[in-house]
Amino acid sequence: MSEEAETQEPETGTETEEGGESGSGVPHIFGRQMKRFRVRAGMDRAQLGSRTGYSASTIASYEQGRRIPSGKFIRQVDEVLGADEVLTELIEEMERAQFPAFFQDAAALEKKAVALHVFATKAIPGLLQTEDYALAVFRMWRPLLDEETVQKRVAARLARQDIFAQAVFPTISFVIEEHLLRRPLGGQAVMRGQLEQILLHGQRRNVEIQVMPTACEVHAALEGPSTLIETKEGRRIAYVETYKYSRLHTDRQTVRELEEQYSILRAQALTPSESLALVEKLLGET
Repeated sequence: MSEEAETQEPETGTETEEGGESGSGVPHIFGRQMKRFRVRAGMDRAQLGSRTGYSASTIASYEQGRRIPSGKFIRQVDEVLGADEVLTELIEEMERAQFPAFFQDAAALEKKAVALHVFATKAIPGLLQTEDYALAVFRMWRPLLDEETVQKRVAARLARQDIFAQAVFPTISFVIEEHLLRRPLGGQAVMRGQLEQILLHGQRRNVEIQVMPTACEVHAALEGPSTLIETKEGRRIAYVETYKYSRLHTDRQTVRELEEQYSILRAQALTPSESLALVEKLLGET
């Protein structure tokens, strides 16, 4: 479902198979390094936790590579332990490791995008999801994910939403199939919170949210969901997911085709104001 060091442009039609938790080696390397500096500093886990505002069990999880710390924590612990930026040098790789393999490259490009356009058909887009909705989505995944993996993926999904807090606002648009707004994943209370969040994001000056009505007799993108990404260097890339595989398309022909589909789809969908009015109506019915 849809959710580095200097990123190189993906090859045309780069295909990646989904396979468990990716980048697992980086968290373990970070954890060993962190433990080495902690021991050198003469601290136990409880003492380090007290200095950084985390529990000893959380420190243990980081050291064992079972959880991925935020960049903020890594900078903090590097300073506390006097690691001379050895730990902070791993921040970008740790950010990559938050995501399953099939989404890592797309997540890196998304973070640096100046324009992002998302067509959603399976679930509310990850960038708009509440924590409760994301939990419901990942707990419904089949084959079942263990709870630790669920929590990791939810945290990674929510971290992606930092894009809304960037100093330079990217242009972001969403086209969401109407049926996704009517499907109460996780229950009515969860969906109510999700609809409220959509309304909040829809008020942002750099965000446009449109709904594709189920009753519409035309549809320009029946092949499924996609994400269009434009970087500050002017690169235009399309990300498409299918079962177990994903593709980052950089060849101009494929990207142009998907851009055409999306532009026509936006013309066929409800306007942003009509879309938010529909979301408000559905919120009143929950």
